[in-house]
Amino acid sequence: MEGAARTLTPPTINISTVAHATSTSTSSSSSKLKGRARSASLVKVEEIKETVDDLLDQSAYTNYNQEWVNRKGAWLIHIILIFGGKLLFDLIPGVTQDISWTLTNISYMALSFLMFHHVTGIPFQSDLHGGAYDDLTLWEQIDEGAQYTPAKKWLICVPIGLFLVSTHFTKYDPWQFAVNFSSLLFILIPKLPMAPSSFTANV
Repeated sequence: MEGAARTLTPPTINISTVAHATSTSTSSSSSKLKGRARSASLVKVEEIKETVDDLLDQSAYTNYNQEWVNRKGAWLIHIILIFGGKLLFDLIPGVTQDISWTLTNISYMALSFLMFHHVTGIPFQSDLHGGAYDDLTLWEQIDEGAQYTPAKKWLICVPIGLFLVSTHFTKYDPWQFAVNFSSLLFILIPKLPMAPSSFTANV
């Protein structure tokens, strides 16, 4: 009876192998959960190279002429001005809806061009920056001249959206479409990186 009995020994477990397998499975599962990184924007931010002297003069003090563009509510003011202008034109007797939208579109484009692409320099404390902004329009001052920043993308999308709305409410009239499209090109071309500042400032 005693000879038939067998001594049972517990199996040996390699702790290091189990720990390695657990860490490997954990890292693989976490990598699967993480997934691929978010793709970047199709239009990337491009910085404009400046001379060392201009960079020192521009960074000496805050340029309040362009700082407001990135403040809270600065984007919303464009929509408010557009609808305010639309209501103003609606109050004029004899102005139909299609004419009102066309006038709103032209007025916004003209004021935007005057403000962002025609006037150069800064209206106050220009001596603090050593004249570094004297030859730059407001568009070139925004975000230190970098292209395709969120603020500049918004300022590009607003005229396009207003053009599409104006085209819809004018019932795609050929003459008004030509006027609205011409005003859109008038404001979009100066926003392109290859547009010369001397051209936009002297128009």
